[in-house]
Amino acid sequence: MELVSETRAQTLDPVFAEMNAATDRQAWSAPELTTREKVLLCLVADVCQQTLGLPFELHVTMGLEHGLSADDLRELLRFISYDSGYPAALAALDRLTDIEREQGLPGPTGHTHHVNADGSGSPIPAPVRGALRGLDSPFADYVDLQSRMRADMKLLSVRERAFATITVDVLYQTLDESFRVHATRALGAGATPEDLRAVLRFTAQFGMTKAWRGLRALNALLAEEFRGSVFA
Repeated sequence: MELVSETRAQTLDPVFAEMNAATDRQAWSAPELTTREKVLLCLVADVCQQTLGLPFELHVTMGLEHGLSADDLRELLRFISYDSGYPAALAALDRLTDIEREQGLPGPTGHTHHVNADGSGSPIPAPVRGALRGLDSPFADYVDLQSRMRADMKLLSVRERAFATITVDVLYQTLDESFRVHATRALGAGATPEDLRAVLRFTAQFGMTKAWRGLRALNALLAEEFRGSVFA
């Protein structure tokens, strides 16, 4: 959030502002993540925690300053909606539209992707689909639909999408099957174990104890992988 948020926090409470500034300096100094990735993770946290006031507004404007277009922001909200929950993403989309109008910011250009809601199959790995089918077949159909509807998204990289879903997992504490799938996707996109740890450390500013548990789960998964097992 840096300068603007620090100035605003100073007017609210100088001691809080000092704590906030020190936290920002440490979190944003992570060399493993790009500034664009950090802003995306802030926006994901805003959606998950529904902090759609000043924090969300600052992150939206920061994103635009670092090359995120209005189309990019909407693809992010569409992408995480199945993990964050559609109502949470809809609230963020409504607020984003208000911010653009209030500040005279560039709006979306109309860039879309093919939804494929009426198709079949899913890009989810076969072992995961099989496990879901064994758990509950109609639920597996729902997950297939959600995954299929996002398969044609191209504005965000696979690495960015994986980091976004990992952040949702940490903030919602879904640190079992979905966390495993998302961590695997990030590694498959070229992220290193230290990159993944950096994502969780960055997320600590939105809930330290949640990041703590997330790091424990991540280290367990990485140890399992290095012993030769396959993430799936």
